[in-house]
Amino acid sequence: MVNIRSLDPSASPLDYYGSELRRLREDSGLSQAQLGAIVFCTGSLVGQIETAHKVPTREFSERIDAALMTGGFFTRLVGLVLRSQLPPWFQEYAELEAKAAYISTYQSQMVYGLLQTEEYARAVLGVQQTDRLEKMLAGRMERQRILQREQPPVLCVVLDEAVLRREIGGRDVMRAQLEHLLSFIDAPWVQIQVLSNAVGEHPGLEGSFNLLRFEKDPDLFYCERYDSGHMTVNSSVIRERSVGYARLQAMAASPTGTAELIARVMEEQYGPGAVA
Repeated sequence: MVNIRSLDPSASPLDYYGSELRRLREDSGLSQAQLGAIVFCTGSLVGQIETAHKVPTREFSERIDAALMTGGFFTRLVGLVLRSQLPPWFQEYAELEAKAAYISTYQSQMVYGLLQTEEYARAVLGVQQTDRLEKMLAGRMERQRILQREQPPVLCVVLDEAVLRREIGGRDVMRAQLEHLLSFIDAPWVQIQVLSNAVGEHPGLEGSFNLLRFEKDPDLFYCERYDSGHMTVNSSVIRERSVGYARLQAMAASPTGTAELIARVMEEQYGPGAVA
């Protein structure tokens, strides 16, 4: 039976996407099953997306645009849909992150979101987001698209060594995550450094934080608490945290030394062909 759940297009980007998909499909005289056959999916999946029960992928959106000849409408809309799946308190930061020219981050607990593999992100988000896991995961993966731009932001990352050694998702997942980090070592816009456990006290002991720099707007400091994010453009905070970050970079291993450390941890702790 066709699901004819009524949607309020103004309720969310996902609801708007679903209502427009249904409207344009019906205008084309196609059933859900017929459209599904054209875009290589089931009619049930089309119905779930039309009723906002499932989040569309970018690939699905591109195929829908081609099938319904909508001029890229759904491909443009899907980015907004996917970003809307992020926690409400995080969405403003994600929008600013996408506009930043320079991103500097210190991470003491886990790999920065822009550099997480899908399976690592799934394990991280699955700790507390079991009901919305797939939607949250889709939002995080979409967020990473800023690194695929023709001119992506400069991304400087300092990771505490504990991040490498904290087994998240199992040994196979961690090995794949460390391999993913190594894939960025020669990327011109990305610099990854690891802060060794041997360093002792350092300016990041208060926790993870991010600094965003823009071409025209003021610099931004961001940190997270349990279920909220804190942002400020206060010049005193920016100055203090910028100096602290510079010191973290100076205390961390060089990019070359970092690659060697990541490779060593990967082999010693997670081993070739490790079983999760």
